[in-house]
Amino acid sequence: MKKSKIKIVILCGGKGTRLGPATDINPKPMVKIDKDPIILHILNYYSKFGYGNFILATGYKGHVIENFFKKRKNNFKVKCINTGLKTLTGGRLLRLKKYLKNEEYFMLTYGDGLTDQNLKKLEQFHLKKNKIGTMTTVRPPVRFGEVKVSGNLITKFKEKPQITQSWINGGFFVFNNKIFNFLKSDNEMLESRPLEKLVEAKQLSAFKHKGFWQCMDTQRDREYLQKLIKKNKALWKK
Repeated sequence: MKKSKIKIVILCGGKGTRLGPATDINPKPMVKIDKDPIILHILNYYSKFGYGNFILATGYKGHVIENFFKKRKNNFKVKCINTGLKTLTGGRLLRLKKYLKNEEYFMLTYGDGLTDQNLKKLEQFHLKKNKIGTMTTVRPPVRFGEVKVSGNLITKFKEKPQITQSWINGGFFVFNNKIFNFLKSDNEMLESRPLEKLVEAKQLSAFKHKGFWQCMDTQRDREYLQKLIKKNKALWKK
């Protein structure tokens, strides 16, 4: 497959406190699923579609990530940029502006989410819609069984269904360079005012993905992802 020159930004700076002791030593992107840290799963998935130019926006224990990629032989280019310990997601992207100044557009995701979506189709969709941003939207997986009750009688039970009425941020984006006009400071969440302003300007497209998607927010999420690998059901590795 022909290598793409498009740069891929991965936000890797958060503490990941909800993962508990797993992030005492390692930053969240370095927490392992099976034998490899989740960040490597993400980069390997992008590389399946010909992407190989990554900028990792680090923060909490960023040296651990940087040392990991320095020590291994990679099939892709990885540049780690320390974007600060307390910088929020919008601020981390803003700090990368000089590294992306010559890019017409770039892709972005978080260092804790996995999918089986076609990333090449995401890029093509973005170019076709000609908006400043494109967000992958997914149907949120429900953690517990859904119960319908009439009076004191259960009328319907479904174990862990998917919510079919709503879509949520799936965390895989494409932005053109104009996104930097919407970013102001370190103390800004990308997911708050910047994306809200894009919506107001009718400049944010939704790429609907109905397949596999899972983030690793908690130890329970991590165990679920590890279980998928052991059962050979890890769709991002197929």
